[in-house]
Amino acid sequence: MEGMLKTLETVTGQFVGMVWGLPLVGLLVGAGIVFTLYFGFPQLTLFKHAIDIVRGKYDNPDDKGEISHFQALATALSATVGLGNIAGVAVAVAAGGPGAVFWLWVAGFIGMTTKFTEVTLSMQYRDVTEEGHTHGGPMYVIKNALSKNFAFLGWAYALFTILSSFGAGNMFQSNQMASIIHTSTGLAPWISGLIFAALAFVVLIGGIKRIAQVTEKLVPAMVVLYVGGALFVVMYNIDNVPAMFSMIFESAFSGTAAAGAFSGVVVKEVIIQGIRRATFSSEAGMGSAAMAHSAAKSTPVQEGIVALLEPFIDTIVVCTITALAILSSDVWMTSSAAGVELTAAAFSTAMGSVGTWIVTITVTMFAFSTLISWSYYGEQGVTYIFGEKGIKPYKFIFCVFVFLGAIANLPVVLNISDGVYGLLAIPNMIACFILLPKVKAILTDYKKKLKAGEIKQYK
Repeated sequence: MEGMLKTLETVTGQFVGMVWGLPLVGLLVGAGIVFTLYFGFPQLTLFKHAIDIVRGKYDNPDDKGEISHFQALATALSATVGLGNIAGVAVAVAAGGPGAVFWLWVAGFIGMTTKFTEVTLSMQYRDVTEEGHTHGGPMYVIKNALSKNFAFLGWAYALFTILSSFGAGNMFQSNQMASIIHTSTGLAPWISGLIFAALAFVVLIGGIKRIAQVTEKLVPAMVVLYVGGALFVVMYNIDNVPAMFSMIFESAFSGTAAAGAFSGVVVKEVIIQGIRRATFSSEAGMGSAAMAHSAAKSTPVQEGIVALLEPFIDTIVVCTITALAILSSDVWMTSSAAGVELTAAAFSTAMGSVGTWIVTITVTMFAFSTLISWSYYGEQGVTYIFGEKGIKPYKFIFCVFVFLGAIANLPVVLNISDGVYGLLAIPNMIACFILLPKVKAILTDYKKKLKAGEIKQYK
């Protein structure tokens, strides 16, 4: 039995490696470049307007939807700002050296336009029930905008979303929460599992409105705490900052880290690590965040503009701050730690045990916020396949899996989940490319009205 499990773990691990290989990375990067050029760099030209929309200047009380622009952004960010920002960046630096940070920036920048595209489409083709409940995401785009020949892609996307919600969006998060709490406090994982399962249930029974109410408070708090701590580390090691930036730019193109165990890293690995971690963290190209934005009280193009802020906050700000803390503290060359432990080691260089506690607290907050947001994504997949009658059973099962994730070591389940998560990009990207002219027409019309002063401000 043990031998069979080891074989399954190896096979499923290879499956993850195949999915998240160079072809998928190339697809996501290529799409981001095409979208950026096709729409005329909206991440630059519409950045200030995006902030104005989030601030509520254009909130129309008559727009259909269930949550505000800010709540939609916070819910989507709560799913993306997570362990990838703490552990994933550390992995990228460990495997690819400082140069991986440069390619992380590139992926984050072009990913802003990818987010704009997929969210605009999901808003345009969402379903709104008679009760006012909204259902959106790439599967609804495929169903409502493409021919029946593409229907199987919608079903595939919904199924992949459900599977991902149980693994990467649930069990992995609860496992990491229970693990780091056990390391820091000695609390048994099963106790943590019960507590987080109960908390998840309380949030989930309130639906998207309850999730949004929690995330709009949780996301700003956890970002301020974590970024503040990381900036303290950078300032503490300020003398190393000039050399650190030099390393980032030099090794991004030379393919060789500056010193230590990472010398000799080839440029291909540097690029893949930076782009892969940025994509995995921001979810640009996956279409998952579009499901949260589809619940917003907004117009399609306005919500798409709001969404382009996500990769900026998640990747260009939060991931970069993590990388700078790790690089400026030199722990990437002197410590044998990896993942969360490497980030915690960087924090401890400036703050001692307080730094470790900051990482522990923020990991817990990040993981829980990711968990509850992914419950909503899985719910959208369940609704698409089984109808709204499947929502209550799904929520119950989801909470059970929160507990199981905390107490079990299930690498096979998590490998399958990570693999199918990567597969989300394929149906999503097919729909985005086919419908690019539609997005261009909507954006062009909106920009004309904005320039002419026809877009009404309410605040």
